[in-house]
Amino acid sequence: MTVTEHTLNALRLELDGKSILESLSILSQNYPGQVVFSSSFGIEDQVITHFIFENKLPIQIFTLDTGRLFPETYSTWSRTVERYSQPIEAFYPDAEALQAFVSQRGPNSFYESVENRKSCCHIRKVEPLNRALAGQAIWITGIRAEQSSNRQDMSNLEWDEAHQLINFHPIFDWTYEEVRAFINKNGIPYNPLHDKGFVSIGCAPCTRAIRPGEDFRAGRWWWEDASKKECGLHEVEKAEKV
Repeated sequence: MTVTEHTLNALRLELDGKSILESLSILSQNYPGQVVFSSSFGIEDQVITHFIFENKLPIQIFTLDTGRLFPETYSTWSRTVERYSQPIEAFYPDAEALQAFVSQRGPNSFYESVENRKSCCHIRKVEPLNRALAGQAIWITGIRAEQSSNRQDMSNLEWDEAHQLINFHPIFDWTYEEVRAFINKNGIPYNPLHDKGFVSIGCAPCTRAIRPGEDFRAGRWWWEDASKKECGLHEVEKAEKV
């Protein structure tokens, strides 16, 4: 997909001042069959899932099952399907690549080096994501600006050079408190780990609860330097011009 700067700016103008529901509707109308939302069943993703499923929007929801998720995450997945009676497509790691990686480096080699951790993330998350996004035009995510310092330079609508599509982050400007309030008001299923200090929830071996005063992302890959705390899913490569 090729998007010009004029096209992207025109879309920004079209969405300007629109509600989340209006924006999602516009995108699904402008790009029929090419708008997808990736959910990890975190609390932000549950908000967006509610908008899509509750309003029967023609937007495909998918998830990446890494094989190392928390039991609570699978439970949230099941409760979400039961609540909305709509399908969530699952993408899995390539079996041969995963088998070779674990056989050669062991099941927990990601603790040993950033290189091993990123290799594990690539096999379990990045490569399946690339398959999920193939042929799509719009990728919707639950990213919020306050989640980490390197996300504050992003905008709610941007060109994703790496995946050659447009990213839309509907709740980019929401606070965590606003997310929780929306979940509570609408009785939306959410991961119970959020009530135990888990803010960002990923694979079980790589996620812990955060302590009072710690940064939002402190619970992810806590043994690494904070500047390296991305798995590759949202490291958007921005072109100088689109």
